[in-house]
Amino acid sequence: MTVVPLIDISALRGDDDEAKNEVGRQFDHAGREIGFMQITNHGVPEKIIEAMYRTSDEFFALPDEEKRRVVQPSKDAVRGYSSIGEQALAYSDSEGAPRDLHEKFDIGPVDVDRSDPYFSPERSGPHFLPNVWPERPSDMEAAWTAYYREMNTLARLIMSGFARGLGLPPDYFESMIDRDISMLRAINYPHMDTPPLPGQMRAGAHTDYGSLTIVRQEEAPGGLEVFTQDGDWEPVPVIPGAFVVNIGDLMAQWTNDEWISTRHRVRPPAPDANGNTRRMSLVFFHQPNYDAMIECLPTCLKEGATPRYEPISSGDHLTSKFARTIELAAG
Repeated sequence: MTVVPLIDISALRGDDDEAKNEVGRQFDHAGREIGFMQITNHGVPEKIIEAMYRTSDEFFALPDEEKRRVVQPSKDAVRGYSSIGEQALAYSDSEGAPRDLHEKFDIGPVDVDRSDPYFSPERSGPHFLPNVWPERPSDMEAAWTAYYREMNTLARLIMSGFARGLGLPPDYFESMIDRDISMLRAINYPHMDTPPLPGQMRAGAHTDYGSLTIVRQEEAPGGLEVFTQDGDWEPVPVIPGAFVVNIGDLMAQWTNDEWISTRHRVRPPAPDANGNTRRMSLVFFHQPNYDAMIECLPTCLKEGATPRYEPISSGDHLTSKFARTIELAAG
């Protein structure tokens, strides 16, 4: 048994409108109760997932010197490589914590028309900065680009289901996510030979920033946990073929906190864990268009109530989250 519901989303790709509405109702229930779900029958080809894992494995196996040739270029450009200990996710949740025990590689949008002023740095800031790629593996860009596109398609499908669950037209979000500023990340949690520091996590307790996050996790010691409304940390089991989906801060704000952006973490392996404790997660952070205005959805404001948040653009919302993380990390 798990507190995270399992939802078959195959109906969202079919023609049965009532079956689609039922998926939306399940999304709504999960959003209100835990902010997490696992989805099956999502339509993402296994060969694309396998290529993403393979190229990520090959990259993280490279010598540190070679990986650092594509190190994240600046604090504003979430692109490229960050090594072990260069991040503490709990800082984004206003908690000081030891540095996290993982390394990562990030990319942003892959289909960008550089001739369109909408995507220019002058208008979009850092949200459409070019991606950086290592020399090896040689097919990493192709594999990651294919996976990014699949995740973006899946995120848009899920958002249509979210709209149904929130009592909105299924195309409600379309014009706000057609030029999204999403990011794709591979996180490598290396094998641990020594115990962590007190309170140290593979990924410290945090909430995600955007509309939703799609995670592919591996079966290995030391895994993903969610913080329930009862105040307990509960593991999220690895279900073969499934993706974990969670609500982000932006979606919670959009719904006036009717849907929950739940704290979660990746714990270290238990002290008695045997064998190789390495694991990897593939994480897609979906974020609406930078100029999409996030204000209380009309179906999430009860009669006589007022919105909890002032309207804010998706881009400003994301930038403020990054700035907060950097500010807290600096002390």
